[in-house]
Amino acid sequence: MSRQYRHIEEYADEILRLKAEGKTRAEIGAKLGFSKEQIHGFISRHNNKQRKIAAGMAIKKKGRPAKDSIVTEADKLADLRYKLARKDAKIKQLEMENELMRDFLSLTERK
Repeated sequence: MSRQYRHIEEYADEILRLKAEGKTRAEIGAKLGFSKEQIHGFISRHNNKQRKIAAGMAIKKKGRPAKDSIVTEADKLADLRYKLARKDAKIKQLEMENELMRDFLSLTERK
């Protein structure tokens, strides 16, 4: 099925609706004129974006920001929350490694 070129993002709502109906990626691609791999890539990007939104990350567009772009307070706040969460996770990881090292040294009778 040939089609005039349109970006896959223009089909986003229809792709997600068909996926929710239980259609396979091959079926969705055949219906809309995309390959199975293109549908797979779109769904993967969509899922990654949704995970970032759920984690509170600010979704940034690639490339240089426009001269008239405005960073809102909500964007700044979401970015700071994400950075704090990442630092907290890193601290927990380091504390766990430190505890493991202490246990190892005590078991090998070193101090």
